[in-house]
Formats: sequence, structure tokens, C-alpha cells
Amino acid sequence: MTREYSEDRLIEQTAIDLFFNQLGWDTLLAYNNEGFGEDSTLGRLNKKEVVLKKTVLAKLKQFNPGLPNQAYKQAYEKLIEESSTKSLAEINYEKHQLLRNGIAVDFINDKGEPIKNKTLKIFDFDKADNNNFLAVRQLWLQGKSNRERRPDIIGFVNGIPLLFIELKAAHRKLENAYNKNFTDYKDVIPKLFYYNAFVLLSNGIESRIGSVTGQYQHFHEWKRITEEDEGIVALDRIIAGVCEKNRFLDLFENFILFDNSLGKVVKLIARNHQFIGVNKAVENIRHKDQLY
Repeated sequence: MTREYSEDRLIEQTAIDLFFNQLGWDTLLAYNNEGFGEDSTLGRLNKKEVVLKKTVLAKLKQFNPGLPNQAYKQAYEKLIEESSTKSLAEINYEKHQLLRNGIAVDFINDKGEPIKNKTLKIFDFDKADNNNFLAVRQLWLQGKSNRERRPDIIGFVNGIPLLFIELKAAHRKLENAYNKNFTDYKDVIPKLFYYNAFVLLSNGIESRIGSVTGQYQHFHEWKRITEEDEGIVALDRIIAGVCEKNRFLDLFENFILFDNSLGKVVKLIARNHQFIGVNKAVENIRHKDQLY
């Protein structure tokens, strides 16, 4: 094992420990440790699957109880539907709309009545702990021309790969994580990024967050959790600031913007100070309303 490989794995272990010990995510090391089949740990049938069907269906049933199985199956099929004519950014936008706003399905209820455009939700944005948070290390994925890649960490929420993390040792330039790794992953396994909400890059000392459409210069730091915090760019600050369950869902639901004013879809994620400032303003308004 090379020294650089060992240092990369050390920063990876540090990150996954934060997810488990500090943030309460479930964690899994998948490398050479994953079985396949519906009853396997992740429920994947093969390496090409990027959505965890077993978990998705369980959450659809939990959040939308009492419907026929046909409704849940149809929602899942709509979720994983692919298009060969749209760009990654366009697909990411469409998936975001489904995940954020719910998936409309048609079915026959138990009375034999046709139900049209029933919206099924896949996340509980009000109670974060009702959702399933799972950070998986070293998951083998098979993409174009059967080429395989193994991302450092993928964060699944209710079976959806919303978070992608690429990690490097401290002596490596962070920009290399973007140029040499993230760009390659997008090219080889684009399906993983159909659903992606956030991309995190870190070498343990410097850390940045960005979107699937962002150039490296558009990735930004996440230094504070509250306005009063001292600004720190380290790995533990960005993971705690972005991936704490309530903040993660809030960011996903309320702080992602898709812009097509320039003729193509561009995905924007609120910066650290914007996220803190807006939430503080909302809290002040709520507090004032409670006084009257």
C-alpha cells in the first residue's frame, strides 16, 4: 500500500467517523464487502444500480401509506426513468423536482376507482429523523462501456444518492479532486449524478461545496454553522455544517436554484452566509409572530 493511498484512506476514515459519531448517519464500507440481491444489505442487483430500490420503496410506503403496490412501483419507475436526449444538468433538474415536490402517479384504489395524479412524497422534510441517512464508502459502480469506479463516499437519503464526496490527502491540491476525479466520475457514471444535490471536495484542510454543473471556481467554502462561529475551512466544519440531518434537508429543499437564463441549465447552491442569513431572518419573523 502506497503512502499516498494510506493518507487518502485516513482522511476518508476521518470523514466517515464524523458521519457516524457526530451526525448520526448509518455508515457502510462496501469495498469487496457487498453482496447482491434483493435481500442483500443495500438491495442492489448489480453494480449499475445507483438508487437503492429497497430503501426507496420502504420510504414511499411509510410516507404514503395504504396505497396499492402498483402506486409505489410506478413512483419508483418514474424516479429512475432515463433520457438519452437530455443533458446531465436537465436530468438533474427534473429529478430534483420529483424528489422535492413528490412523484405523481395514477392507480386503481381498493374500491376499483381510478386515482389520477396522486403525489407521493419520498422525504419527510419536517422530521429529519424519519428519513434514512446512509454514508457508503468505496461503493463499486459500473457505468459507460462497463467501466467501473469507486467513489470515496456517497451519501444516500432514503435510498437516493444525494451527496458525493471526493477526498484527498492534505498534501494534494484540492483542485485535483475536481479535475482528475469528479470530472471523470461524471463522465463514466453520469447516472450517479442524475440525483445529486451536493458535491463536497476536501483534502482535510481545505474543503468546498458545489453542484454538478459548477466549475471549480464556483465551488465555495462552508466555514460557519452559526453566524457567531469562527470561520474554519476544515473537513469537520463542512461536514457538520452541510450534512447535519436537518441542515442537509433544509439545504436540499430550500437552497438550490436552477437557472436557464443563459440558454442552458445551471445549478446554484446557496453560499454559507446566505443559508445562515435567510434562516436567521425566518427565525426572527417567527419569533415576532409568536409575540403577538
